[in-house]
Amino acid sequence: MTLRRLLLVAVFSAAALVAPAAPAQAAPVSPDAAASAALAARGTTIVAAARAQRGKPYKYGSRGPTAFDCSGLTGFAYAKAHVTLPRTAQAQYRTAKKITAAAARPGDLVFWVSGSHAYHVAVYAGAGQVWHAPKPGDRVKLAKIWNWKQVKFGRIPA
Repeated sequence: MTLRRLLLVAVFSAAALVAPAAPAQAAPVSPDAAASAALAARGTTIVAAARAQRGKPYKYGSRGPTAFDCSGLTGFAYAKAHVTLPRTAQAQYRTAKKITAAAARPGDLVFWVSGSHAYHVAVYAGAGQVWHAPKPGDRVKLAKIWNWKQVKFGRIPA
């Protein structure tokens, strides 16, 4: 065998070793992973919708778009994610699936509850903060969660 022929055999043999394999098939996505991704995307939409209302005034009974009360803000934000919520904080509390604080994700609801009555609701923003329409004379804003003893978390089923 000539030197040239040996070199050609060596080059083609090396090329065969580094040639790309057939494309791998994408691993199937589990239903739980798909649901989790959808929930995260919905939460991002809800938080963005609440954040976009920053600075708008509180007005009792108002559902936006120029002013909000607490449940009006949560209902408005959820509507941007194509989810309809009941009108009041108490009705939203009854509708929500109760979850632990550790399980809460951005876009979930945060309720302030006395006894069995929810008197305030907000959109969970993550990191212990909420977007809410606090009270008359105030405006929609981001705030740290206060009075943890009365706080309950809820998730609206998809």
